[in-house]
Amino acid sequence: MRPETRVTVGVIGGGQLAWMLAPAARHLGLQLRVLASSEQEPALRVIPESVLGDLSDPARIRQLAQGTQVITFENEFVDLDRLRPLLAEGVRFRPSLESLAPLLDKYTQRLHLQAQGLPVPQFQSWDLGQETAGLEKLGWPLVLKARRQGYDGRGTQIVPHAQDLEAAWTHLGSVPVLVEQFVPFRKELAVMVARSPSGEIAVHPVVETEQDNQVCRRVIAPARVPLAVQLQVEQIAHQIVSSLDGMGIFGVELFWVPQWQNPVLINEIAPRPHNSGHFSIEACVTSQFEQHLRAIAGLPLGDPSLKASAAVMVNLLGYESITNEYLQARQRLSELPGAHLHWYGKTEARPGRKLGHITLLGENLEAVLTLADQAEAIWRRQA
Repeated sequence: MRPETRVTVGVIGGGQLAWMLAPAARHLGLQLRVLASSEQEPALRVIPESVLGDLSDPARIRQLAQGTQVITFENEFVDLDRLRPLLAEGVRFRPSLESLAPLLDKYTQRLHLQAQGLPVPQFQSWDLGQETAGLEKLGWPLVLKARRQGYDGRGTQIVPHAQDLEAAWTHLGSVPVLVEQFVPFRKELAVMVARSPSGEIAVHPVVETEQDNQVCRRVIAPARVPLAVQLQVEQIAHQIVSSLDGMGIFGVELFWVPQWQNPVLINEIAPRPHNSGHFSIEACVTSQFEQHLRAIAGLPLGDPSLKASAAVMVNLLGYESITNEYLQARQRLSELPGAHLHWYGKTEARPGRKLGHITLLGENLEAVLTLADQAEAIWRRQA
C-alpha cells in the first residue's frame, strides 16, 4: 500500500544502511533526504536530496527536517539533549527520542531490560578506583563494554583475571564501562522486530550470527535452534518494542545457552536496521528496510516471512588498509549460484570494515552453507 500523499523521510546518517533504504523507499513511493557527514558517504550515490554536516548539529537536522514528515536514524550515536529542543519546532523522530533514551547507554539499556523482567546476563557498572571484589560474583573471565559508542567489536574487551581489568579499561579509552558475566553461549542469535505507531508488531525469522573478532562474519536463516527457542526469542522481541513504545525496526542480539536454566539472554538492542537483517532483502517477502519505512511512515507492516527455504549472508570484511575496488573477487562472487552481491562503494578498506555483503539463497541449508564457505574462500584469497 502506498501513502495517499507523498511522504518524505529524513535520515540522519549517509552510510550503507541509508543506501539500502533507497530501493525500499522507491518501492513504497516514499522520498528520502539524508544528512551525511561527507560527500563520500554511500547513500549520496542514490539519494540526491542531501544535507552535509555534523550528524548531531541541530542546525543541520533542522535543515534536513524542512519538507520531511519524519526523521529516522542510521545509527544510535546521537546526542538526545541537542535534539530535544527540535521537538518543540514540530520535528518528529521515529524511533522517538523517549524510546531511544534507555538504549544509547549499554548500562541503562541493561537496567531497562531488567526492570521489564527480560533475561540479561548479570552485570554492573564499574569505574577505575572502585573495588574489584564486587565483581567476583560475576566470575572470571568477564566482559568489559564501553557504555557508549561501541559497535562491530569496538568497545568490548574480555578480561581473564582481576589483574587485567585496569589494562582492559585503559584499552577502551578509560571511558565509563559496563561489566557483565562471560556467557558460554552455544550460538549467537538475532531477530529483527518492527512496531508501528498503532502498535502493530511484525517479527522477522530468528537467525544465527557467527562472529570473527567480535565482528559479524555471516548470518544464517533460519536459525538452527529448537522451535521453543525461536518462540521465546519472538516473545522477547515483542516485549522489548512494546516496553519502549518503539516505532520502526529494532535489531535484537541474543545468546543461546542451552545448558543454563534460562537458556536465552539478551545481548544488545539496536534501534534501527541492522547487519543481521540484511538477508531479508532477498530472502523475505518484506525486507527489514521496507519494514522500517512502513513502520515510521505509518503504513501497514508487511509480511516478514521467508520466501526462500534457506539463506546465508556473508559480510565482505576488510583485511587490509588499502584503496581497492576488489573487482575480480566481486565478479567471482556474483557468479555463485543463488548469489546476490551488495557492494557499498566505500573508497577505503581497513581490517574489519564492512565493504559489502553477499546473500546466498537455496532450498537446502547445508548446500547454501557450502556456497557460503566458497564465497568466504574467494573473498579471503582476493582481499
